[in-house]
Amino acid sequence: MAEITDKNFKRLNFFRGFRTSEKDWNDGEQYHVEKRKLHNRMLHAPGIVPHALGGFKVSVRGRGELAVEIQPGYAVDGQGNDIFLWQPEIKQLNPVDFKLPATVYLVARYVEELTDFISYKENLDFKGHRRVSETAKLEWTMAEPDVNTEVELCRIALSKDVRRMTAAKSLLAPGVDEIDTRFAPIAGIAGSFLAPQQVWRLLETAAKSKRVYAYLFHQLQILPAADVLHAFITLEMLLHTQSVDLRNVFDLQFIVLQHQNTLIESIEANHPAISSQRDFANYKKHVEIAVKRFDERIFAAEFLDELLSYQTECVKFMNALFAKHLDSAPKVAERSTDSSAVVESIKVRSTAFTDQLSVEGTDLVLIDVLDPLDAESERNHAWRISGERDKYRTRQKLKYPDGVVVEDAGVAFEGGQLEFEVRNVEPGKDIYLIWRTDYVHGDWEAEVEGNDRRLKNAVCAGSDRKFRWRNWVYVVPAEHVREVAMRFKWKPVTADRDLNVFKMWAYQPAKRG
Repeated sequence: MAEITDKNFKRLNFFRGFRTSEKDWNDGEQYHVEKRKLHNRMLHAPGIVPHALGGFKVSVRGRGELAVEIQPGYAVDGQGNDIFLWQPEIKQLNPVDFKLPATVYLVARYVEELTDFISYKENLDFKGHRRVSETAKLEWTMAEPDVNTEVELCRIALSKDVRRMTAAKSLLAPGVDEIDTRFAPIAGIAGSFLAPQQVWRLLETAAKSKRVYAYLFHQLQILPAADVLHAFITLEMLLHTQSVDLRNVFDLQFIVLQHQNTLIESIEANHPAISSQRDFANYKKHVEIAVKRFDERIFAAEFLDELLSYQTECVKFMNALFAKHLDSAPKVAERSTDSSAVVESIKVRSTAFTDQLSVEGTDLVLIDVLDPLDAESERNHAWRISGERDKYRTRQKLKYPDGVVVEDAGVAFEGGQLEFEVRNVEPGKDIYLIWRTDYVHGDWEAEVEGNDRRLKNAVCAGSDRKFRWRNWVYVVPAEHVREVAMRFKWKPVTADRDLNVFKMWAYQPAKRG
């Protein structure tokens, strides 16, 4: 980390009668400039800010030209200066300026230029520049870039008789006379700007993939599968730290694909019974297509969606290939058989759901609350309804069977699926998932997954047109509660029935039972 200098920061302090000079105003501007630079030095690593403007992307010009075109971009140097290039710039390279063969570097430097000069004819002593332009200066150099004063955009290992420059055939190992961006520094950024839907797709893909690659490694002893497994585990960990963004997600995906390629080669060489299967051929094809797409270098959000689609298909084919060997899903009952006194008592409860409940001799502790119409609650619990045929919000003031009137707001949807996460879970204990529902719209059934494991169906049996409030209960047995958070998916399977969800509570027993 850069050191804080021994400067004494002084702000201007205006008071009545204070007569300012040009020095005062310039000192005031310099104060803010130095404070911004201090922030950049202390809290951000120097380098290019990816996807700002054009990301300082460097590309070759037409055939036969010894020139590159640099797209607009924003970078920060080691002194904290903001380096902006607002328009594309073409930078010619003249071989006679260098002793070849040699490696040359294209760098961007922060420069200030005085502009908007003015002089007053009434008094020629009053003159000067009214503005200071902050911009970038691009240069070819043979000196190793110093990130304190300049930011490397690319480097090129020039041959003695260089005639033209080309894009790198391999991003990991650019050749002679090819543009090499491996060492262009990337500025440190706090948090992730990926869309939440993409983050969850990445997490879902990683979770589903880990299961099959763990089987290949632990049960079948196919060693390269361990590398794929650990690549997905690492990706999952980085996602949870909010460290994955468009600046690095494609590199991470490419690492996964490389390990999958190695796995494919190992299976083809040593496991003909697997490699001869159609599902394996489809798996291999999707990996090859994904790798090939990297050659186009279109690193945008749309490409990430494509990569996730390829990985989803890969998981599907591998699961189909080893379906009978993987842990079989629990048998799904036609409907929930849990008719315990605890559940039946909760269904008609009209009083508030407090931090602790004692129901029919069972002590329950509240672990989480979800409000489907509160933006913060939706965000914190990754609440999402997708693929629905219809969806609407509703506010109802209805009665429980004991006659108590309660007002609540919720959401109803038909088709598609509902996803949400319950947090603060204690593994090894049942989860009582309770949600208030308008029972006039009962008689529905939904398939349920918890952390990508198939659970018994959720069934809302019956209906009531007079006393319409019920608190429906879904119990997740302790044997399926293995993590400190559970990501649920509900997929309604009853035709032409909407599923409505109002306030939701999650409880666990106070003691193991």
